[in-house]
Amino acid sequence: MDGRAVAPAAGTVLNALATGTGSAFAIDLETTATVELTEDGDVVGEVAGQPEADTTLVERCATMTISEYAERAGLDKSTVGARVHTESEVPMASGLKSSSAAANATVLATLDALEVADAVERIEACRLGVRAARDAGVTVTGAFDDASASMLGGVTVTDNTADALLAREEVDWDALVYTPPEQSYSADADVSACERVAPMARLVEELALDGRYGEAMTVNGFAFCGALEFSTGPMIDALPDVTGVSLSGTGPSYVAVGERDTLEAVNERWDERDGTTRLLQTRTDGTQRI
Repeated sequence: MDGRAVAPAAGTVLNALATGTGSAFAIDLETTATVELTEDGDVVGEVAGQPEADTTLVERCATMTISEYAERAGLDKSTVGARVHTESEVPMASGLKSSSAAANATVLATLDALEVADAVERIEACRLGVRAARDAGVTVTGAFDDASASMLGGVTVTDNTADALLAREEVDWDALVYTPPEQSYSADADVSACERVAPMARLVEELALDGRYGEAMTVNGFAFCGALEFSTGPMIDALPDVTGVSLSGTGPSYVAVGERDTLEAVNERWDERDGTTRLLQTRTDGTQRI
């Protein structure tokens, strides 16, 4: 049995490293996972075009999904294995939630292969992927904020310490992403420095729960650029015209949202910097079987 699913990337409204509360929104960059069930009990992952890539996360996602749901599918979980193949438009270690997208796509593709996807609530599938991410050591917070935005679409606000969804809203923004050449792994982030900007993070949380996402993003961006020692230059390039702009995750990418013509002007300024810019849209549909 085969399963296939696609999950969007996400941008940051509030980084959860300071207080455990986070917020993110889905954007139109995709990761696709294909899962083929086997009868040998082994789970093996591969990433398209990256034969040396670390596949621990997707293997843990498939393994935990099989363990949780194989019996519901009428299968012996001790003998069910999987071959997991992923391909992605989302640059790795860029702050655009590539791990959350890969986890969500893999979990849903595995559920699809088991033929039980319709019986599992999306938020529960999301929590399973978050547990796998913690187990694989690719996240500090569990990234329930990022994962929920990718799985459900729209913008979400979450308590990552309890894997609780505090709010979700569908937003229709254009989004501009600037990714510098370097990479930044969230598991390597300076958590103690982030915790020192907790008062600003609590302000961002208040703004986000009030639906003032653009202002929330911008405050978050300045706070976490300071904590994580990233330049605020790309943010200054985008202000004051955009609705909001922030460092995404633990960097190095920056994401701005607003009107398309405004973002096109910012795009010209960001294009003068080393790296890659992408003009995208937000996503409301989340992770889907295909």
